[in-house]
Amino acid sequence: MSDPFKITEPTVISFSGGRTSAYMLWRVLQSNGGKLPEEAIVCFANTGKEDEATLRFVQDCSEQWNAPITWLEFRKDGYAVVDYKTASRNGEPFEALIEKKSYLPNTFARFCTSELKIVPMKKYLKSLGHEDIVTFVGIRADEPRRVAKMKTNEDIKETPLATANVTVAEVLSFWDKQPFNLQTITVNGNSLLSNCDLCFLKKADHLLGLIQDKPERAVWWANMEKKIGARFNQAHPSYVDMLRYNAQQRDMFDPNEESIACFCGD
Repeated sequence: MSDPFKITEPTVISFSGGRTSAYMLWRVLQSNGGKLPEEAIVCFANTGKEDEATLRFVQDCSEQWNAPITWLEFRKDGYAVVDYKTASRNGEPFEALIEKKSYLPNTFARFCTSELKIVPMKKYLKSLGHEDIVTFVGIRADEPRRVAKMKTNEDIKETPLATANVTVAEVLSFWDKQPFNLQTITVNGNSLLSNCDLCFLKKADHLLGLIQDKPERAVWWANMEKKIGARFNQAHPSYVDMLRYNAQQRDMFDPNEESIACFCGD
């Protein structure tokens, strides 16, 4: 079987900022002589609501592996190329999108992933002359529903980790041996800092765990709900209520609730 991480044509590696997509990048480097091939571009799209630990991890991967990573952000008139130092940290790209749409992304209209991540990446690649380009997405073999979703997409997407039968156990084993890692908050063994810090698709008890760890995380989300006069997730209390419940130290969530699949990547 051919090496699914070997790059032989123009390819963009979609780096979400999580351990899985970082491991995919490492495998690409190993399969291509220890460095990023000339045909490859690594892109990380910052929403402005990633935790600082995620931003640091992206930068660490770039520095430790000598792999150039292009940082992109949504703008109302297109996109901007930023870097670790200049990246937004107070939700500015996300807020700009909400202002442009005049409503919140929600469980029925999850436009945040496409508008904040996929669209800026496509516009950037088009500026480089890439109309059609292969995209490597960090989805593992133990995520069959996400793999199936990718295959229905019209874009040319590859899931090399799934092709190589890589599971979460292999990813975590790899990171346990590395000199750096993504510093996350965990509750009941679940990592809570993948994607946006308080993403409305997370389980409600996970959101509460993150708010308990750092209550100020909820302020931006509460402000956006107040600004639009709606909620990100009708099945959850408002972020203001979650802040209030946290202050009162009340456990109001079902720990058996399932999170909703988000396609931002891991």
